[in-house]
Amino acid sequence: MLGRTANGLFWMFRYLERAEHTARLIDAGLRMALTRDIVAAEEEWRSVIATAGQRAGYERQHRTYTGIQAWNFMLRGEGNPQSVLAMLAQVRTNARTARNRISGELWEVVNDAWLSASDMLAKPIGQNQIGEVAAFIRRVAVLAHGAMVGSMMRDESYHFARAGSFTERADAVARILDIKYYLLLPSLSWVGSSLDTGQWDTVLRSVSGDRAYRAIHAGQIDARGIIEFLVLDDRFPRSLAFCHAMLRAELAALARLHGQEGSANALMRDADTHLANRTIDDILQQGLHQFLLDIMRRNDAIAAAIAADYRFLA
Repeated sequence: MLGRTANGLFWMFRYLERAEHTARLIDAGLRMALTRDIVAAEEEWRSVIATAGQRAGYERQHRTYTGIQAWNFMLRGEGNPQSVLAMLAQVRTNARTARNRISGELWEVVNDAWLSASDMLAKPIGQNQIGEVAAFIRRVAVLAHGAMVGSMMRDESYHFARAGSFTERADAVARILDIKYYLLLPSLSWVGSSLDTGQWDTVLRSVSGDRAYRAIHAGQIDARGIIEFLVLDDRFPRSLAFCHAMLRAELAALARLHGQEGSANALMRDADTHLANRTIDDILQQGLHQFLLDIMRRNDAIAAAIAADYRFLA
């Protein structure tokens, strides 16, 4: 496989995951903002923009954090390469690059999604449309993953696509936990102190983990429990532990197909061991922020190693 084809598959699913995560953030942010006064609502949108990594670009265009400005910037903002519309364009562009290595069903989902999104986001989105738009983007992601799993050979194309998904998902979960942790705990007080339950509920909703968490914890919203759930519970498909396990499996499959391991496999083993040997007490004692920064650095290093091992730019 050409390196640029592998790159297209990897980034096609990274951008798809990122678009879905952004839509979930917007939907969860709106739920919280609607329960707050004007000042608190602006702070909520500030945190949503920051969590998505779009603060610098947003502040070049806007001086305030009103909801309609925030969600339109994230969904369709002109000059915003991280908008949902721009990311879906990247999904389609990368799918076209790898067109001969993906199934016809997957291409149809991606192409139809781009055409529908272009029409849906042609004009500014009002508050009463956010739910519909967010649901559409989540549905696109579900359909694309379903088409991939149900119609693609388990060859290197499949494994590069899956590796892209879990690389991006791990990064997104680490970032939302890090941003929200500092929003909720601005002091160095112990995690078990009084917390804003609604904000932690937003964290869970942002990763579609609210129902799963409540089923395990009998509905009790607790910061310590949520952190453990999103970091260490390998049963939940958006936890860091689950993402690491899946990414390790995809890299191992690629190594078998290519007849040798690369630097990404070694880095993945090291990162996996680092996470597997931790307890929630270890993480909190180290400091959640420092722990998550380390996770994100390791994730970036693994992504760069995948690109180098498989010559993405060749």
